[in-house]
Amino acid sequence: MQIPIFTVDAFTNRPFSGNPAAVCLLENDLDEDLHQKIAAEMNLSETAFIRKLKPGDDFTKSSCFGLRWFTPASEVPLCGHATLASAAVLFHVQKNTNSVLTFVTLSGELKARQVKDHIVLDLPLYTAYPQELKEVEELIKAAVGDMSVQDIRYSPDTKKLLVRLSDTYGRSVLENLKVNAQHFLSAEKTGKLKGLILTVKGNSSGKGHDFYSRYFAPWVGVLEDPVTGSAHAVLSSYWSEQLGKKEMLAFQCSRRGGELKISVRGDGRVDIAGQSAVVLKGNLTL
Repeated sequence: MQIPIFTVDAFTNRPFSGNPAAVCLLENDLDEDLHQKIAAEMNLSETAFIRKLKPGDDFTKSSCFGLRWFTPASEVPLCGHATLASAAVLFHVQKNTNSVLTFVTLSGELKARQVKDHIVLDLPLYTAYPQELKEVEELIKAAVGDMSVQDIRYSPDTKKLLVRLSDTYGRSVLENLKVNAQHFLSAEKTGKLKGLILTVKGNSSGKGHDFYSRYFAPWVGVLEDPVTGSAHAVLSSYWSEQLGKKEMLAFQCSRRGGELKISVRGDGRVDIAGQSAVVLKGNLTL
């Protein structure tokens, strides 16, 4: 069996930056265990599987597809960058003729549309609630040492902890922070976390980025994720409230780095836009 596979760098317009995802186009159902085996073989933070929902569907003409995401270790309920990568394969490689694509996922229906040279993802917006320091103190110390922390929030829907560093720190401090995410596994005692977001406020003058972040998820086999759409579904809610803004520009300052355009909507959802670069096309032989 041959399965078309692509590697797409998401949230960037340049190869070898942004966040790489593998994307598989499934003509037929795949044995359940093969999803995880392929994701482990690709060894990227996520591998996406696009499947046809009914006989007669076509990757060029149909507008609705099934979509699942796997890290090398497990299936995940939401992945923004691999959704953007999937839409990029359908729009740019398969030349899909629809203006909007709908993906049926574990997080409900997600839509992707083309706007000029960006793909806009319609994602759920997740609220993060105040979190007591004592419960996560050891984890935060493992992440940032003795750095000053301004706010701690927890998103129960996504199991992500958001840690805002003091506004006295800028982008370079977050960028240069040495983090050993493997240590998080022993430092996290609550059993309720799947990801840790570190974030700092950006430039308040109205030019440049509104906020910066990094994201770590050793609990699902990803030490640091380069650019994370699902984390921004939490960050968008938080920073929109903090800054009093609906339209924001964000930068995730991992080693590869990536930029996200954010538009918080009034219906409990958020539009997150990014660019993409297809860097590999081939076939898996099973």
